[in-house]
Formats: sequence, C-alpha cells, structure tokens
Amino acid sequence: MTSKLDQLKQFTTVVADTGDLDAIARMKPVDATTNPSLLLKAAAMPRYSELLQGAVRTSKGDLNLACDHFGVAVGEEILKIIPGRISTEVDARLSFDTQATLRRAERLIGLYEQAGVGRERVLIKIASTWEGIRAAEQLEKAGIQCNLTLLFSFAQAQACADAGVFLISPFVGRIYDWYKKAEGRDFVGAEDPGVQSVTRIYNYYKANAYPTVVMGASFRNIGQIEQLAGCDRLTISPELLQQLADEHTPLARLLSPGKTAEAKQNLSESQFRWAMNEDAMATEKLAEGIRQFARDQEKLEKLLAGQA
Repeated sequence: MTSKLDQLKQFTTVVADTGDLDAIARMKPVDATTNPSLLLKAAAMPRYSELLQGAVRTSKGDLNLACDHFGVAVGEEILKIIPGRISTEVDARLSFDTQATLRRAERLIGLYEQAGVGRERVLIKIASTWEGIRAAEQLEKAGIQCNLTLLFSFAQAQACADAGVFLISPFVGRIYDWYKKAEGRDFVGAEDPGVQSVTRIYNYYKANAYPTVVMGASFRNIGQIEQLAGCDRLTISPELLQQLADEHTPLARLLSPGKTAEAKQNLSESQFRWAMNEDAMATEKLAEGIRQFARDQEKLEKLLAGQA
C-alpha cells in the first residue's frame, strides 16, 4: 500500500511548512510557506549564510529592508525545487496598519519581480486582523494574491471570504493548545476543537460557493491531519510529513463539498470586532501569534545587524 502522504496528495494539496530546502526536496510538496519564525531558523543554517550577508549588503543598513531581502532570497531558493508557490509574510508589527501593510506587500512583490519571479508564484502572508483583511482586499484587486494567516475564528474566515482573499490558513494546533490548557484535557479525532474549526470553515465556504482556498496549518499530530484529509490544502512540518510518509495504512477522505453549513453572512467591522471579542481563544491566540512573530522579526533584524 502507498504511504499516507501519497494517499493524502490524491485529494489535498500538500504544502511544506518550512524553510529547510533538504526537507522540501525530500517530501516534494506543491507549495511552501515561511514566516518570521521559520526565517529565523533558516538564518541559523550554514547554507543560508551567503544569502544573509547578501541581504545586508543590498539593504545598506536598512534592517527592515534586509529582512525583506532575506525572506525573498529564501523564497527564491525554495521556488527552485517546488512547482507551485511560496508564501512570504509581511512584518507582523504592521498587523494593525492597512496602508503600511499594503506598502510592505508591494515591496515584497517588487523584490520578487526584480529577481525574475512573477507574482503568480507568490502569496503574501498577512495576519487576519480587520486591518490586514482590508489590505488583502485591496491587494487582491491589484492582482497580488494573499494568504491570511493567524486565523483562529469563524468570524475571521467569514471576513476573509467576503474580502475575496485567495487563501486562508486556520491554525489547527494552536486552537487545540488553547482548549487543552483551558479545559485540562486532551482531544482526539473529530472532537479536536482545531479540527472542528477548519471543518466548519471548509463546509461554510463550499456551501456558499466561496472560491477562497482553505489551508489547514499548525498541526500537532498526524491525527489532526487525517481528520482534515480532503481539505483544499494542508501545510505540514517536515517532521509530520515524514510520519505520514512512513505509515502505510489506509487514509480516508473526510472532507468533501456538499455538506450543509450556515447561511452566508457578510460581517460589518463592528460585527467582526464583537465576534472576536466574544471568542476568548481567537482573541488571545491572534494577539499571541502577532507578538511571537514580531519578536522573531526583531531577532532576525539583530542577526542581520551582526552581519554588517
């Protein structure tokens, strides 16, 4: 029997959640995603030292720009070994500034295009704040497609779909972490709150004919992945990809279009903010995720400063 990874690839697009070129080459995903935390890990790898130094030289002392150059350089390397697209993230510290997010996204696309990489091979990652979603709405209209990340609530998913966002990344594992801590118990299979969140979003999108792609992210175990087999895309760490490759038991498709779901609802800003206020998990995990990415961005800037 073929591996679970090969079975999964039959009905879900597999994306590598890493900047590790060796892992990407080994697992052969269609797409890949990066974020400030993954770029920080990549910057510590000897194989990226030249790219790190090049980013500093090109940026002439502008550490913010150096981070963008490094992110794009890593993205370029990944694109050489995958057939699809790379997701590159906007500085998390801009998550509540629509105009600054727009400018940074346009700069990232410009750097890719200067390197000969067309925008059709890039997704701009933006945190799923109200301001980030508004920036993504404008970028999509300008032909720059987006991946809305740090997505924890149904309201965030509704707003992203209404904005015409190309792709969302609901964080399965971080939702699971919150409920496990809050309720003092573990969750397995279909009872996992992270799995339930993505399933609800997937069914809502399909039932209401939204074209936005659902890409489950942030997995803690392969059981969560198995429960979401059939989701449009899943972005998976090299460790879990390897576990899937090593197992050779049957994998059933559990998500598919045609299930019933809530009726379509277009949220106003006040409705969005109230829904987030009512969802303690989503509010806490969104803020925590933005802080974590911001701290890793600062660490990357410090590392780049040391290369000058």
